[in-house]
Amino acid sequence: MNNKHWSIDEIVEIYNTPLLNLIYDASTVHRLHHDPNKIQVSSLISIKTGGCPEDCGYCPQAARYHTGVEGNQLLDVQQVKAQALRARSAGSSRVCLGAAWRNVKDGPEFDQVLEMVRTITQLDMEVCCTLGMLTENQAKRLEEAGLYAYNHNIDSSEEYYKEVISTRAFDDRLSTINNVRKTSITLCSGGIIGMGESLKDRAGMLKILANMNPQPESVPINALVPVEGTPLAEEKPVSIWDMVRMIATSRIVLPHTQIRLSAGRTQMSQEGQTLCFLAGANSIFAGDKLLTTPNPDSNEDHELFNLLGIKTQSPFEKHAKREPVEQTATSSALNEKPKWTRPGHVIERNIRASKKDQI
Repeated sequence: MNNKHWSIDEIVEIYNTPLLNLIYDASTVHRLHHDPNKIQVSSLISIKTGGCPEDCGYCPQAARYHTGVEGNQLLDVQQVKAQALRARSAGSSRVCLGAAWRNVKDGPEFDQVLEMVRTITQLDMEVCCTLGMLTENQAKRLEEAGLYAYNHNIDSSEEYYKEVISTRAFDDRLSTINNVRKTSITLCSGGIIGMGESLKDRAGMLKILANMNPQPESVPINALVPVEGTPLAEEKPVSIWDMVRMIATSRIVLPHTQIRLSAGRTQMSQEGQTLCFLAGANSIFAGDKLLTTPNPDSNEDHELFNLLGIKTQSPFEKHAKREPVEQTATSSALNEKPKWTRPGHVIERNIRASKKDQI
């Protein structure tokens, strides 16, 4: 349980600690709660790529931007199983299934995702889904299918969120997280740095995550990968020092959480990644692509792990496996009609990016 209530000022103070002291403090916390020589490895499978109706300023999968990412149909169960088996053979303990949806809609496609979850869980792998916003009933159906984790990032502080996304509300993110928490599914929720946010915004994001009770079991920290055609294409890459500080601060305020060093690793040297591990990162995404953006090859990761003497975490080390159960009357679609918000405010750079080819 989380008994500490963090303030933004406290988190900013931690972030600004002299760097060597900050890394030492974070590493000390890390060693109290985790094996410093173990890394949890996840693989991300895009089960439905592109065509998303949202306007997230960082995302090449938004249909309104001109990024060359074409919308594809949902993969079938056997295709996903084959990719999961390849991920397992490469050392991944978890598979995350990502669909470029605004929110989950009951029907054949969601039923297909539930079958994917059941199938991969039977391979003795942890299964995570990131499908957009979902209702309480949909979360319960995922739980019954055996889902291990649900990812729903809050992206940034509540204040800066409005500068990046206009098609959904921050409160809807929290509502989905609350729906997940009504089940036994573990929560994965983090955000992105390098979108033009301030240090206060970074601290604001961590404040929300750290003050959740319980705290998320997994927190991905992403460095923005600027993609041509998106509104954030011209943002400067995050420095490794900012990333180390963000990882270390996350570790201190989220002591029991697995902190995932996520997007942006292709821009980091092995030495930079090692500093992040020393500062408390104990999870990564493996594979040469994260949805649509580049990621280091699995062989490069294993080479680094061997150099550092790091071992990969086995499935279900942190939380017990939940066996899928037969669907019950309560797990069937309820034809719910949630009122997910469309705030309606305008983000000028998002508008410009959507009209780029028309100018």
